[in-house]
Amino acid sequence: MKPGGHVIVATFAEDGPEKCSGLPVVRYNADALHAEFGAPFTLLRQEREEHHTPLGAVQKFIYCLCRKEGC
Repeated sequence: MKPGGHVIVATFAEDGPEKCSGLPVVRYNADALHAEFGAPFTLLRQEREEHHTPLGAVQKFIYCLCRKEGC
């Protein structure tokens, strides 16, 4: 990604489900998700969402918007 580029990533929040479709998942808070991208990226914004599935379960998600810094 070129400097100045943006990335939006969504994943299960730290208090989200432990499994999805019977498989274990990794859950994140905004700081941990941002850390996956490393120092060249700045966390610009985070949002949480509660998704209600058709079967009535609630799945909590975290969204992060990051910008790549550098020359």
